[in-house]
Amino acid sequence: MITIVVLFLLIGLLAGIIGSLVGMGGGMFFVPALLYVVNHFYPGEMTPQLAAGTSLFVIVVTALSSSVTYLKQKKVDIQSALLFFIGSAPGAITGVYLNKLFDSHTFSLVFGLFQLAMFVLMMVKDKLKPRHVEWEVKRTYVDESGTTHTYGYSRWLSILLAFLVGNVSSLFGVGGGILMVPVMLILFRFPPHMATATSMCVIFLSSLVGSITNIMHHQVAWLYVFALAPGALVGGVLGAKIASRLKGRTLVFLLRILILAIAVQMITEYFIYR
Repeated sequence: MITIVVLFLLIGLLAGIIGSLVGMGGGMFFVPALLYVVNHFYPGEMTPQLAAGTSLFVIVVTALSSSVTYLKQKKVDIQSALLFFIGSAPGAITGVYLNKLFDSHTFSLVFGLFQLAMFVLMMVKDKLKPRHVEWEVKRTYVDESGTTHTYGYSRWLSILLAFLVGNVSSLFGVGGGILMVPVMLILFRFPPHMATATSMCVIFLSSLVGSITNIMHHQVAWLYVFALAPGALVGGVLGAKIASRLKGRTLVFLLRILILAIAVQMITEYFIYR
């Protein structure tokens, strides 16, 4: 057990650093780590439901820290975040129940395909240019340099997209920022820093709702939460400091390779052990 705790402290630290460097949650790494490490030492103990629920609760802890920082910096569009939460909250609850439909092998395939889709998204999102659409809601934001940004969205489309993000968040235990941020940047033309900050607050709220639902169904392994969370929190702080010293393109390239490797491994496992 001590070995597992030490491993998860290190995994949490690594995931926190990577998440801070490239702006995504650690759930992409928490869930595979929980499934592989725990079941290696205690076969059959870690189910997909327990892994997703545990990962999601760790994301609540880390997202809270980030959200408080962003709120202090006044980078969060609070009104938009609350609107998105209207959609993400029921989505987070629905995702918990959808997760119950998967056994371990099927979950490996679906999660692997999800990772593969995230790899493709990371490959193409930088090549997509923001779209100019006359949305019903229009807002302006003046950043620290004095530049004025104009962005907007449709209320009903925002709620629908947030529902899907909340669903994916609880289904896979990944948070959902990697989906929400590109939508906010490309479709709604949010300023980059505001998109990240607002998305993080929505993720905190929806992950909290999903985690409460998981707790009610006894789908959180508290020992592993306490093992992962400290490293993830420290890693987030370290990642922010490291980011200014490393080339962003190199980091993103390494992350893409890592996500692709996890996707291939989990999909392969499904076909080997089915």
